[in-house]
Amino acid sequence: MYLATARSAAGEAAVVVDGGRGVAAAADVLPGAPSTALEVVERVPESDFAAAVRSAPDSAFSPVEGTVFAAPYTRPRKIWGIGLNYVEHASDLTESVPEEPASFMKGDHTIIAPGEAIPLPEQSERVTAEAELGLIIGRECRNVGDADALGHVWGVCTVLDQTAEDILARNPRFLTRSKNFPGFFSFGPAIVPLSVALAEAGSLGRLSVTTVLNGSDERVNTVDRMRYSPEFLVGFHSRVMPLFPGDILSTGTPGAVHLKPGDVAGCRIPGVGELSNPVVQGA
Repeated sequence: MYLATARSAAGEAAVVVDGGRGVAAAADVLPGAPSTALEVVERVPESDFAAAVRSAPDSAFSPVEGTVFAAPYTRPRKIWGIGLNYVEHASDLTESVPEEPASFMKGDHTIIAPGEAIPLPEQSERVTAEAELGLIIGRECRNVGDADALGHVWGVCTVLDQTAEDILARNPRFLTRSKNFPGFFSFGPAIVPLSVALAEAGSLGRLSVTTVLNGSDERVNTVDRMRYSPEFLVGFHSRVMPLFPGDILSTGTPGAVHLKPGDVAGCRIPGVGELSNPVVQGA
């Protein structure tokens, strides 16, 4: 069961997908008839979402085959990314995991949809892609403790986070620039309600995150191998600034892959979804 955005000749609209039943317009099955996925996250608690989908009649659903999915939404208030959050990935880069989260922010201009091309900028000769677990904030939170943090999370999703690695290597202060070229953030198509993800996996720590390149599993690790857990990251950043519904926290990668034109990069998280994007040379 998940929330997504479908694209058609009539435009984009929020949809729900429920197992073998197929896809339904969110406005037809959810309270308040929200028309966008961001409105769903802002207005419909994830537990109410799950209950409404379960109680919706089968007649509201149609086959999912042929549905074209867009990014769930393209205008979050903010996107937080976390670097060096897996010990193994930090060692790949001959760096140590920092004593506090190594976080950065990305603009919403970086968002692309599943299946859309990642354009390699002419300013960089080495761009990497990183598969990550994304957290979608559902309730505004400020100064929350770790024990209460997941209560503010609406759901989880797959993410591809791109980096102009050669720019970053020149100076760590170039992190913002290296992370913010257009097409450097892909997420979706599924946003799985947190309660649904937890019911299937038992805990977020049991989820495995895989960075995929051209169909090959390149790097894989489980969330419980993070230095800073999802709940810690939500609590920590809520003590920096308010987190609002629709904000995204991308929690770090088990490992990056170097991209070249013609590649297809991907993120796979069983129980959450699979995301892939082709790679092209940018103008």
